[in-house]
Amino acid sequence: MLKTFSNHAGVALLKLLSLLPYKLLVSIGYGLGYFAARIPGDRNQVVKTNLHLCFPKLNTVEIDILSKQHWRLLGRSIVEKSIIWLGSRKQLSDMIEVKSAVDLTSKKPRILVNMHFTGIEGSIILSALAKQQHWPRTSGFFQRMKNPFFNKKIIEWRNRFGGNSIDRQGNSKEIIREIRNGDFIIIAPDIDLGIKDSEFVPFFGIETSTITAVSRLAKITGADVCLMTTTLKPDESGYLCEIGKPLEDFPGLDPKTDTARLNRYFEKEILLRPAEYYWVHKRFKNPPGEEANPYKRSLS
Repeated sequence: MLKTFSNHAGVALLKLLSLLPYKLLVSIGYGLGYFAARIPGDRNQVVKTNLHLCFPKLNTVEIDILSKQHWRLLGRSIVEKSIIWLGSRKQLSDMIEVKSAVDLTSKKPRILVNMHFTGIEGSIILSALAKQQHWPRTSGFFQRMKNPFFNKKIIEWRNRFGGNSIDRQGNSKEIIREIRNGDFIIIAPDIDLGIKDSEFVPFFGIETSTITAVSRLAKITGADVCLMTTTLKPDESGYLCEIGKPLEDFPGLDPKTDTARLNRYFEKEILLRPAEYYWVHKRFKNPPGEEANPYKRSLS
């Protein structure tokens, strides 16, 4: 009974947040991030561990400043999920602008490679505007949540404009069919999903377990592979979703080389806006060989 009440209370809170003026919502998010950055805990340590690993030249004070900047933007993105999940088309189009270097109406098989900036879920704008812009359907992977109620709800919310959420552990034939149909497939490979279907490739100089799905799917389907980022505008008034031109000579000789190449692209984007990257994820939790898990070491 208590769990049912808390689930419905969570939905009511999200709905309430989605009705607030956008500037007020953003201010609430910044406040949430301010307090979260100053509460000692597991995730704060994960953020700082990631920053130390990726930016070894930064001292402790610089790491602390960057960590607080990240939490500020993460707090904002958390409350903005009320619009991502429950907002109207107008709210989304007011919040997120789309710029594309390719013709999105062409129905050409295309894989959009996203990365985990705090604004990653802004990709829902593609499905929100699909009908009026004559774009194909958008499909993206989702990770199952431990809470079955919200797992079902978030899938419904993400698909409310006609999108298609595909389980990461789902049927690969469905994914291939979607790509060949000319529908958008969005993949964010910069996340540690274990060593299955992954390779250890450098990420900020660290051998990091990274899924090879983009290379393998591009090889099978002949799809163009385009980088997509959703990042804050310079004045922080909203987000810009940018889709680049197809990568040249991709896929290449083998999935490992292709995956390492994508990580180099990600690094360049992160260095432009380091506070926006999703540092709360345990990116290095499955190290190669006998190397120690850096999070267990840092949290001990």
